[in-house]
Amino acid sequence: QESLMESGGGWVQPGGSLRLSCLAPGSFFNSRVMGWVRQAPGKERELVARISSDGGTRVYGDFVKGRFTITRDDAKNTVFLILEGLEPEDSAVYYCTSARNLSAPVDFWGQGTQVTVSS
Repeated sequence: QESLMESGGGWVQPGGSLRLSCLAPGSFFNSRVMGWVRQAPGKERELVARISSDGGTRVYGDFVKGRFTITRDDAKNTVFLILEGLEPEDSAVYYCTSARNLSAPVDFWGQGTQVTVSS
């Protein structure tokens, strides 16, 4: 069972920024689509962002509206999610995810990291 390890969550005021990181095993990371999904209490899980194995394709949820950026560093086996212009509605648990390709369903999940946006 491959493991995805998130870090970087926390509390931030509205308008603030955070950077989430997800470390994956090296042999696993380079060939996989990596992404982030979030879930707020009482709401459905929703796609935040995905990035292809070569980094050339990025997909974002409609609500992102240019505020978030997903990147990957293959040398560090890490995918990053930069969150900017955070709003209280962005408060959720953010899960690192992985899939075989952009058309495949997510088949690996991290434990999640909490992001709380409030004043």
